[in-house]
Amino acid sequence: MQTRNPIMDDISRMMQGAAGMAQAANDEAKALFRSGAERVIADMDLVKREELEAMKTLARSALEKAEALERRVADLEAKLGGGELADRRP
Repeated sequence: MQTRNPIMDDISRMMQGAAGMAQAANDEAKALFRSGAERVIADMDLVKREELEAMKTLARSALEKAEALERRVADLEAKLGGGELADRRP
């Protein structure tokens, strides 16, 4: 009784080769899709998450400073007794 059949060995090698080629084609398709998607995103001129978070922090800080300045102006106007400054405000 023969334990190794040369035809089965050949078929096995062909199947392994086909599986390797399919994996390579899969990797190539993924890389092609990824580069295409990156190009579309770059053309859309989208902002990165880190840049967005930095701008949100900067805007929050500017808003807090503006609110503090508004309170300070209101306090100064109150100390001056309102006078002309209060009449000129819209």
